[in-house]
Amino acid sequence: MDTELKGVINDIQQMYRDDVEKSKIVFKTSSRLGGRFRSDVTIRNHALTIDEPESIGGSDLGPSPAEVILAALGSCQEITYRAYATALGISLDSVSVELEGDIDFRGFFAVDETIRPGFEAIRARVKIESSAPAAELEKLREVVNSHCPVLDILSNPVPVSLDFVVGDED
Repeated sequence: MDTELKGVINDIQQMYRDDVEKSKIVFKTSSRLGGRFRSDVTIRNHALTIDEPESIGGSDLGPSPAEVILAALGSCQEITYRAYATALGISLDSVSVELEGDIDFRGFFAVDETIRPGFEAIRARVKIESSAPAAELEKLREVVNSHCPVLDILSNPVPVSLDFVVGDED
């Protein structure tokens, strides 16, 4: 059991109970098309190259946006498992996630307007190594799936507004 992490989680929970405004965080990213389908992304002080595979016109200089979505879900599941196992005192030796997502690119390339451009289905395999009883692990799975931010984002509609700016407008 990571008692230091448990203390951090408890402190954060108490801080959010005491001051709701501190719990409201705005995440920001910026990106710029750098060539063909390559996008140079900045997230806080991190740089990330996102690109499409050569098979659909990209240069394969980084993961595709769809692959980044899968990676976001997998890593968010792992982090949420760690956080809740720690908070609930459930032994968790390791957690890993493998994901697959099905996309029919006829939607993206406007070949067939009846086909959506995004994922048609996502499948995940969450592998847990733990000495905890099956009932505790099932409770952990339920808690994780009801509190994982990226799973929530993918499972429920999120209002999105996209402002369109031409030229030097701000």
